[in-house]
Amino acid sequence: MKITIIAVGNLKEQFLKECSMEYQKRISKFSRMEIIEIPEEKLSEKASQKNILDCLEKEEEKIKSKVNPSSFVIELSLEGSELTSEEFSSMIEKITVDGYSSITFIIGSSHGLGKGIKDIANYRLKISKMTFPHQLARVILLEQIYRGFKILNGEPYHK
Repeated sequence: MKITIIAVGNLKEQFLKECSMEYQKRISKFSRMEIIEIPEEKLSEKASQKNILDCLEKEEEKIKSKVNPSSFVIELSLEGSELTSEEFSSMIEKITVDGYSSITFIIGSSHGLGKGIKDIANYRLKISKMTFPHQLARVILLEQIYRGFKILNGEPYHK
């Protein structure tokens, strides 16, 4: 199994970088892991809705160019389904049983993702009803992937 996270933007704060690297190290015991960062398109604070949509379209093309077509694609989305950690773990297992050898998670910018990403996504995942910065969403996702593998392997993990 290979886990890929395609994220728009990079981690800026050192504590988030360290946390991300720690979870990547932990996940590597269970799966190959790759994080691909796509540069966030620059927008002025007074950007129009059209400017935002244009930027999302540019980011979308860059994202699509990095997606392995044989991967199961999970888009992080406010319109997605919320899962418990156990359900998330079961989903990872089902994806593997269904014959996929890789899972690609896509995290958009603070403006979200272009509409075309929905066309290539096999599943939409909502981390929470709460709003998180997209940088923190990456760390939360990494922690849940790690937790999912621990659950799958019957290993203890704090609750």
